[in-house]
Amino acid sequence: MAKKSSASNAYSREFLEKIFRTAHKIRVFETEGIKLYRQGLIRGYFHPYLGQEGIATGVCAALSEGDYIASTHRGHGHCIAWGADVKKMVAELLQKDTGYCKGYGGSMHIADISVGNLGANGIVGAGTPLGVGAALANQIRGSDAVTVTFSTDGATNNGTFLESLNLAAIWNLNYVLVVENNQYAVSTPIEESTREPDLYKRGLGIGVESHQVDGNDPLAVYEIMRQAVETCRKGKGPVLIEAKTFRHMGHHVNDPGKYMPEDRLTYYKQRDPVDRARKALKDMSDISDAEIDAIESEIAAEFEAAVEFSKNSSEVSIEDFRAFAADY
Repeated sequence: MAKKSSASNAYSREFLEKIFRTAHKIRVFETEGIKLYRQGLIRGYFHPYLGQEGIATGVCAALSEGDYIASTHRGHGHCIAWGADVKKMVAELLQKDTGYCKGYGGSMHIADISVGNLGANGIVGAGTPLGVGAALANQIRGSDAVTVTFSTDGATNNGTFLESLNLAAIWNLNYVLVVENNQYAVSTPIEESTREPDLYKRGLGIGVESHQVDGNDPLAVYEIMRQAVETCRKGKGPVLIEAKTFRHMGHHVNDPGKYMPEDRLTYYKQRDPVDRARKALKDMSDISDAEIDAIESEIAAEFEAAVEFSKNSSEVSIEDFRAFAADY
């Protein structure tokens, strides 16, 4: 199916503000999180979601309470868009016992099963079969809940990608597989890892409704996701969505990303998803610049409070860690 752009139908100011708040909050979390990493407060890897905020924002806006998401190694944006507590997220990044996983998981393993967040995952593509399993469980329970797995272009070459999607198709599961195609698997461009770079076509080959969307347009993502959710709740799932995007930097904070062509990076930065969310809010509602500034200040203050909360929290003791490890 041809690439989708955002629809021209009217949105409420409340909805547009929600879209902007989510996208901007992800941007602040990642930008400020990099600073914390540079200060030595975050150990391990840190994979920023900079430039991809429109995907998580649009996808999660189309979901409802009771639905499920499964994330990736680049998962902070998914958690925030799903409504995660920023204080508990920062605490997890700083290995504090007030974090979502008591500091044991860190950046790549934030999860909150109580609200259907099946978790980020350090294994490339591992969320796909987990999501299909959750969707099957919901079907067995008679629930119309929709499960979404965020995946990556690199993960589409894993065997579990088509195996899982094929099972979802055979069982007509309420399942949406969102491929965040940022066009690089670490430093390997998509053109060098597959002959067909339009990844949505992989679903067509096994009879799955499949779409490609501008991942830098949060409203376009929302619209195609809203339709996918409707399809699933009618019992006609699964649906595959390829969201084309481009990250603003290397694979992780210590990757300079020199392999990324400057012209392509410039092209996508000119179509920045946070800027587009802000513009949509300004153009399609009666909000003032001062009110938008107030939203941004509120989000900045929320992150500052989260950092202070996390710094004042305790790290997991050696005794607690040993007791935890003994159970596994």
